Amino acid sequence: MKKTICELFAGVGGFRVGFERLNSGWKTTWFSQWEPGAKTQWAHDCYVQHFGESEDLKGEIHTGEDIASMIKEDIPDHTLLVGGFPCQDYSVAHTLASSKGIEGKKGVLWWQIRDTIIAKQPPFCIFENVDRLLKSPAKQRGRDFGVILSCLSELDYSVEWRVVNAATYGAAQRRRRTFIFAYKNDTSYGMSMKDVSAEKLLKEVGMMAKAFPISDVETIREGELIADIVKTSDKFVFDFGPAGYMTSGKIFTTKVDELEEEPILLGKILQRNVDDSFFIKDETRMAKWTYLKGAKKIPRTSANGHQYVFSEGPIAFPDPWDRPGRTMLTSESTLNRSTHVVADPGNGKLRILTPIEAERLQGFDDDWTNSGMPQRMRFFCMGNALVVPMITRMGKVLDEIVDKEPK
Repeated sequence: MKKTICELFAGVGGFRVGFERLNSGWKTTWFSQWEPGAKTQWAHDCYVQHFGESEDLKGEIHTGEDIASMIKEDIPDHTLLVGGFPCQDYSVAHTLASSKGIEGKKGVLWWQIRDTIIAKQPPFCIFENVDRLLKSPAKQRGRDFGVILSCLSELDYSVEWRVVNAATYGAAQRRRRTFIFAYKNDTSYGMSMKDVSAEKLLKEVGMMAKAFPISDVETIREGELIADIVKTSDKFVFDFGPAGYMTSGKIFTTKVDELEEEPILLGKILQRNVDDSFFIKDETRMAKWTYLKGAKKIPRTSANGHQYVFSEGPIAFPDPWDRPGRTMLTSESTLNRSTHVVADPGNGKLRILTPIEAERLQGFDDDWTNSGMPQRMRFFCMGNALVVPMITRMGKVLDEIVDKEPK
């Protein structure tokens, strides 16, 4: 089986970097990256600067356009479909044209993935999303992930998933993300898993168990999908755990005891002799930083007149060197509560992170985003990115799986 990849919602290439670091022959046949409303497509341009463009089957270039406008049949064939898509409202309805068709809310990107799967039938898929995907929406917990599983089940895929804190598995950032591995049931891997118990798959032999080792699983809860995707959208509720497996519409989910590895500490990624512009020198701004990072109890009034107290606890200020970094957001480097503030290893003065340090938190090479984009966009792109070493871990296991598939 060829080691070929299609990368949707590619950002600055985290999936591609993770697989290329394996040096095991993976080649990307096509990618797509488009930021809605952006005049300049900084992430796309950064990706192209590193890897070059990708032609579709008609010899045309559409990688920097809205994926919804792409004719999915024109995407080159691939063994593995990957993508980090946003957590959105996945509710659906029947189309007016056909009772068999479904229609998701406009702009919801999961449907672009589904359309690509329908057109190209990749044997394997790996997707990344935020950890709250499993619980959303609040008023119908588990519905959104249920819709995704229903789509994949309908297309004859089984699915493994894990919520992974990257720092638990040796990375420099405490970043929790949901990874989804889907595989066609008629692959050699799919056939080999058919008679394996859910416990053994989740604990030992599944792709996720091998990529992110555990010592044990807690009690496995079972459930079942609703066969109709629209009915799933309307009625499905399920308490998905951080680990799980779905096959033939049956759900198995649990919590796991992870085998923790030594993380990279924040102090290890910090630079010395950084530019003076990163330091907090103004007393007024320092006072704002101190307030934002501190504990608060603020009286507020809701739209209906209800009075309440908004409370939040303190955040370490500055961020400690002896722990991995906190989850980096797209707002990194701006004056807000979530931005990292560190004591500089050279002079001890407080400053924000540099773009290179942000890249290190995500496991990219230094200056990966130093491609002409504004500094603010370098932080934005890293806040949107995934932790590259987590992709390489899954890629190592996938190498073993693909090598056992028919040529």
